[in-house]
Amino acid sequence: MTTFTKVVLYTGTDGRAAFREESVELSEGTPAACLSPLMPSGGYQLRQSPVGFRSQFHCTGAPQWLFVLQGQMEIGLQDGSSRTFGPGDHFYSADTLPEGATFDPTVHGHWSRQVGDQPLVTLFVRG
Repeated sequence: MTTFTKVVLYTGTDGRAAFREESVELSEGTPAACLSPLMPSGGYQLRQSPVGFRSQFHCTGAPQWLFVLQGQMEIGLQDGSSRTFGPGDHFYSADTLPEGATFDPTVHGHWSRQVGDQPLVTLFVRG
């Protein structure tokens, strides 16, 4: 069976953002067009961020897929690590504020920034 690697940005039990990878089985369709089971979605948004864009630490408001359409996006974590995503790359952003917590920018969330000389264009699909 064919699988799709789903990169997930999530909130760990310590309240800090982290990355993990999960396999999604492509169990439907045909051998020439393997498909995952249908997943629910709650709408989508397009975003363009100019050259030089960088956010502060923040949490994702609601779980969502993020697909990079143009440019490059770097995501940084509290532990100092980061990952860069380019056109065609994706991740599932589920780095939400833990229930009952008050946001603390020294503990919670991640930052994002545009990298390179092209504006960053992304597609968000609510999970």
